[in-house]
Amino acid sequence: MSLQRTASGARTRQRILEAAEHLMRTMGLARVTTKEIARAAGLSEAALYRHFSGKEELFVAVLQERLPALGSLIAELADDPGDRTAEECLGDIARNATLFYEKSLPIGASLFAEPALLQRHREGLRKLGAGPHMPLEALAGFLRTLRADGRIRADADPESAAALLLGACYQRAFLRHFMGEDGSPKSTDEFAAGLARTVLRGIA
Repeated sequence: MSLQRTASGARTRQRILEAAEHLMRTMGLARVTTKEIARAAGLSEAALYRHFSGKEELFVAVLQERLPALGSLIAELADDPGDRTAEECLGDIARNATLFYEKSLPIGASLFAEPALLQRHREGLRKLGAGPHMPLEALAGFLRTLRADGRIRADADPESAAALLLGACYQRAFLRHFMGEDGSPKSTDEFAAGLARTVLRGIA
């Protein structure tokens, strides 16, 4: 395949993702169709399917490539945290998780109104090896690494600590959407730093 065709395909893929992100955020994942996404991208639905297998794969790509990094950040820190302290690592994760959930919450919320569609979507994500549980498992794994390295307490519970941190980030995202700034008046950076400090006090 020529470099020109490869570049053209990459641009087309990005057009599809831009259209998908916009429509999923404004219409909700349950309502938007691949036909509407293709139309918004200026393509045929057949052309869309040359790049993505369906709406589930599109959804995962939007989360991974168009929204603030979460899974990739946790993987990066687990691989090499560098000279960052445990608190700094958790602060970075909390900040990105907060931004990620604020962007993704409007996309997926509509699924809960249609149980049959939610089940199909759940099965589709399972086949792709994806799902909302993945960041939680990744963060628990990162905390187990910190525990093995002696950077947090030997009796710390990584799964519970991960749930506390990400659960708080998700709650902030929900409150900000539901109540606006009144739901959580602190800035994202202040919230993330305070959350990381508080969680770490229990496991450091």
